[in-house]
Amino acid sequence: MESTLKTLVAGNPKPDRETLRAALVSAGIPNADVEVSVSRTPTGLDVDAMEAAARAGDSCIMGQIRDGGVVVTVLPVLATGKCFVGDAR
Repeated sequence: MESTLKTLVAGNPKPDRETLRAALVSAGIPNADVEVSVSRTPTGLDVDAMEAAARAGDSCIMGQIRDGGVVVTVLPVLATGKCFVGDAR
């Protein structure tokens, strides 16, 4: 996750949602295990940070992109079986 996100932001510090998802899937993460936050607000503005998660067993590998930087952490899967709270379609 970390190397994929760093490579992505090196070419585009503010990728959109689909570009972020495609990069993770291309890195070998099954599409069904990837969750990606929105890249635009309801009013059409860019978000300050984007987050992506990949489920790996009982853990979620969480990555955040903010100002062209990447931070990755591992958290437990939620009771819903997802990594994000709420709708992350």
